[in-house]
Parts: sequence; C-alpha cells; structure tokens
Amino acid sequence: MSKQKPIIRLEGLEKRFPNPEGGGDTQIFGDVWFDIHEGEFVCLIGHSGCGKTTLLNILAGLDRPSDGVLLVGDQEVTGPSLDRAVIFQSHALMPWMTTLGNIDFAVASRWPSMTRVQRAAHCQSFINLVHLTGSENKKPSQLSGGMKQRVGIARALAIEPRIMLMDEPFSALDALTRGALQEELLSIVAERQQTSFMITHDIDEAILLADRIVLMTNGPEARVCEIVENTLPKTRKRADMHTHPNYYPMRNHLIEFLVNRSKNFKAEIASAGYDPRRPPIARPAASGPAPIPEKVAS
Repeated sequence: MSKQKPIIRLEGLEKRFPNPEGGGDTQIFGDVWFDIHEGEFVCLIGHSGCGKTTLLNILAGLDRPSDGVLLVGDQEVTGPSLDRAVIFQSHALMPWMTTLGNIDFAVASRWPSMTRVQRAAHCQSFINLVHLTGSENKKPSQLSGGMKQRVGIARALAIEPRIMLMDEPFSALDALTRGALQEELLSIVAERQQTSFMITHDIDEAILLADRIVLMTNGPEARVCEIVENTLPKTRKRADMHTHPNYYPMRNHLIEFLVNRSKNFKAEIASAGYDPRRPPIARPAASGPAPIPEKVAS
C-alpha cells in the first residue's frame, strides 16, 4: 500500500446517543482509528448495531462525532462537501426528475458557471459510463431497481468527487443485478483511481471490491477488531475470484470474525494488550493450491 499521507484519517472517533431510559448516554462505537489512502477502496464489515451507517454519515458530514477527530486531507470534517459523494441504500432520486435531470441537478450544484449544453454533454458521458444510454428522459418510476442505482452511481461520479461513500448500495437488488453492478463499479473505480469507502454485510462483495477490509465488533461499544488486506490480485473478477489460492482462507477468516470473534472481542483484547491506534493487520494466505470447484450435475 502507498506510503503517502492518508487522504482520510479517523482518530479516536466515538459516537454516543442519549439513553431513552435515562442513566446517561449509550456509546455506539468508540476509539475508532484507521485511515484511507488516495485511490484506495476500503470496505467496512460488521453486524447490525455496530454503527456502520452512523460512521459513514460522519464521514459524509451529515452527522458529528461525540468525540475524536475526522480529517480529510488536513481539514477537519464539519459538514457535507461536494468532494464527498454519497450513494445510499435506496436510490434517493428525485421522482419528478428524469435520469438526465437528476444527474444534471448535482452537476449544476458543483459547477454553477457551466452552461446547459456543457452540463448535458458532461452528464451524458456518465450516463454512458453506467450503461443507461437511451434512458436519459425516463423518470425513476420507469426504471428498474438496478437502473435507479446506476443513476445514483452516475450522479455521484458526475460531480467528480475526491471521495465516494457507499452505504450498502446493492443490498436491495437481486443477485444477478447486484453482481453486474459490482463488476461495473470495480471497473469504474479502477479506471478512475477513485478513493472509495463502502459499508457492507456481504463478504464476497468486500473481497471483490476492497483493497482493505475493516472489521467492526458488535455494538454497542463497537471497536475496530482488525484490518484485513486483500491478497487477491487487482485483476480479480467475480467469475474467477474463487479460483485464487487466497480466496478461501480470506473468506473463512472473515466468516470466523462475523460468527465468533465479533462477539468475543472484549475477552480477546483483555488478554492481548490491544492498541486501538494500531489495529492488527491480517493478510490471510493460502496454505496450498485453490480447491477445484465441484462439477454441478446436469
């Protein structure tokens, strides 16, 4: 990984909410330390309740931490910015606008001095990029779920953000559509060297997309357990990912975390002298050749 200064730094981040039953606040997560470098794709995995979406909202400037510091570049994040685009679980499109209109609205906000003709050409290039050519004048009600998410991706990319933040953008889609969009996203971010941060429940999605995978323990009082470096080649594809020798060791490592270690982390750190400023780095490696997939009976 690059030794350059990280573009994003989370330093001792904590989030608390008032306890509705009284008796002080409830800490959702705390003492969160990790960074993201320029052009890197980082995924965060954890069970529901560990504060994944809250953490992403803080990164987007839509929420504030209760303690700690979040830096983008050398500037503390205090609110939203067009340098940080967000793709939500739902498409979050404006229903009265067309595909082109939804993207153009974002582009006009980013570059108010750009003419309508310039904006139209700019938007069209991103519509083509996500394979929605011919759907420029369709409204969200006329689009499938996958097409709506493509519009959301095009809108985020069209403002040319420094950082792209994604909150499980494919979780509501069927498996075939999800797989196709994952492949497209992987190609786009690789081509554009787009710095990206995604939260997900999907282990295979994280292995396909991420350079590093941040593992969060169960909430409340969630922590970063460790950071897993993806040892699969950058040229990996969804169709051949399982043939790489490191795939199954990495997948098993992540499953073991979700099933056992995410729940037992407090006992684990009590005996290990865990330092939250330096989360352990895991590099699951193969102990032998990749297993040969079983043939499916015809």
